[in-house]
Amino acid sequence: MSRRVPIESQQVDAPLTCSATFLVLSAIQTPDSIKTIRSVLSGISGLAKNVSIRDLNASFACTVGIGSSVWDAITCLPRPSELRPFKEVKGKTHTAPSTPGDLLFHIRSERRDLNFEFERQLMDLLGESVKVEDETVGFRYFDVRDLLGFVDGTANPVGQAVTESVLVAQEDVSAESGTAQVGGSYIVVQKYLHNLKSWRGLRTEQQEAVIGRTKLDNIELDDAPEGQQMSHKSLATVEDAEGNEHDILRDNMPFGSPGSGEFGTYFIGYSRRLWVVEKMLQRMFVGVPEGMHDRILDYSTATTGSVFFAPSESLLAGLGDD
Repeated sequence: MSRRVPIESQQVDAPLTCSATFLVLSAIQTPDSIKTIRSVLSGISGLAKNVSIRDLNASFACTVGIGSSVWDAITCLPRPSELRPFKEVKGKTHTAPSTPGDLLFHIRSERRDLNFEFERQLMDLLGESVKVEDETVGFRYFDVRDLLGFVDGTANPVGQAVTESVLVAQEDVSAESGTAQVGGSYIVVQKYLHNLKSWRGLRTEQQEAVIGRTKLDNIELDDAPEGQQMSHKSLATVEDAEGNEHDILRDNMPFGSPGSGEFGTYFIGYSRRLWVVEKMLQRMFVGVPEGMHDRILDYSTATTGSVFFAPSESLLAGLGDD
């Protein structure tokens, strides 16, 4: 069915697409730069519409995330209660580093040229008010597989569970933190580089034990007995103190360049609660029990790590009211 209207900005559950650009910027923190950034963010919906109208069936969408160090200056609103810089996670063997980033633009569509055009216009408007920290272009690989050869995103929530898992609700907000965060979402991004030569040296059965799913048909394997090495699937599953499981929404994308020997996965996780992603990374890098880290990290190295908050579209639009 053909679309009649563009996808609204800040719609974190926009469809999975064939192409995505993950753009992480640092703000030049001067009054003029902050004013420019605020103006651009307030007009992001119009900019997105200007690009998406060229092919409504391409499912173009853009989500903007704002980091803790610039939230106050850009929004002049109470900071979301869990918004803070990415915390480095250091295990005995592997580390999830914390890297700079004040603004995130998650740009995606079925067409690479639309993503390119949006980013071009965006950077023209931002000018010298920002510095590029990282720009990664991702693509869909076969039937939504990562470059390790496994289906990615199987554990994503569906239907009403997306809203319940991803968007901050009124009940999450205290009187001190205000209502600015309602309808928004925390975002964690990480860039992982894969050692495919070593990974391909494993037998398929060994790879499946690392991931926790079968490679061909994506069937979930049984959890390991208590005290034994847990799979990636098990370590990435987070429960609270009452035993309730908490989902996040992943929109990961493979990226790479065979000519330069670069192969990776760009992890992006949206969550109603930042602590859920933080606990997941703690389980992966430190291990459960401590020292038994996620074996996927023996073949995948995290090179970046940043936290943002994606406010509602109405909050972004209101930034231009001053």
